[in-house]
Order: sequence, then structure tokens, then C-alpha cells
Amino acid sequence: MGKFFLGVIFTVVVLALGAFIVANFGLVDMRADQTPSKYEKRFAMGAMDASVDRHAPEAKNPIEPNEANLRDGMHIYMMNCAECHGDPKTPESPMGTMEYPPAPQFMTDAADMPENQNFFIIKHGVRWTAMPGWQKSLSEQDIWKVTTFLSHMEKLPPAVEADWKGTPPAAEPGATETKPATKAMEKTSHHHM
Repeated sequence: MGKFFLGVIFTVVVLALGAFIVANFGLVDMRADQTPSKYEKRFAMGAMDASVDRHAPEAKNPIEPNEANLRDGMHIYMMNCAECHGDPKTPESPMGTMEYPPAPQFMTDAADMPENQNFFIIKHGVRWTAMPGWQKSLSEQDIWKVTTFLSHMEKLPPAVEADWKGTPPAAEPGATETKPATKAMEKTSHHHM
């Protein structure tokens, strides 16, 4: 038993020393313009999923997915998230694809985690990525609204869908033409999400 215990301690010390040498002698290539390896992707995504599963509180989304809330969530997304995660005009964000690791592109890979987990990620961010925690600049209600929008992005009401895609909604007889809300969004400043 004593030799086994010493063997385990020796192995841990050697691994720690090896990690210290690799990190502190510049043997890890820290450039962000590389593609993460399959092992790194699998390890990092598995670690993030396990962390979110463990730490995200079980919470029910208090925001009803009605047209007004989805439109508000879309506006928050356009102002804070689209630059990295894409939108209908730029399905693959140049900014997001240049990050290390690349930001998920929600036009081609929907945010399909449970709402409580998406809320947790938006609120707290993801360490060692470009995803910041938004709790200091967005209210909890706004974080829930963008969470609701992400959950319903592929099945929006027609008027919100028209705003989202920047196309005028089909005019009803006697209705006046409305300008898509996304036009106003183009003039707002962008932040990263």
C-alpha cells in the first residue's frame, strides 16, 4: 500500500512539474488564430457542459414568449450578441469565427441548451473564451428576454420574423407599411456576447 501511495504522489508531482514547464517555458502556442484540436474541443465542451449542469440553478423562465418579449429579446441580441454569434445578414460572424475557441454561430447551430443553462451562461459568461458575463450591463429580465429569443429563434411570430430577417411583413389589406426594427438596430453600438 505504501509503494502504491508513493507512486501516486510521484506521478502527480511529475505531471504538475511537466505542466509547469510546458506553460512557463512558452511551449504552449497561445495564438488565437488557430483551429482548436478535436481533443481540446471535446475536453473544453465537456468541461463547460459539466460545469453548467452542476452550477446553473434550476429556474423556470419567467418571460412569456409573446411577440413583445421576443422582439425585445431580438433587439438585445442584435445590440449585444450578433457581432459574435451571427444574424440573418451575417450567418457566420467574422468576429465570432476568429475567436478562440470560435463562438457558436446560432444561425447554423441553434442554442439548444435548456433555458436555465443559457440564462446562466449569458449572465456569468464562459471563462477562457470571449463570452463575457452580462450581469453588470443587462438586467435579469433582459437576460431572460434574450434567452427566450434564443429558445424561439427558429419559430418566431411572423412580425418578429420579418424584423429579424429585415424584410417587411406581408401587408394586410388596409395596413400601412412598417419599417423593420432591424434598420434602427444597425445604427446602435455593438458589444460582444
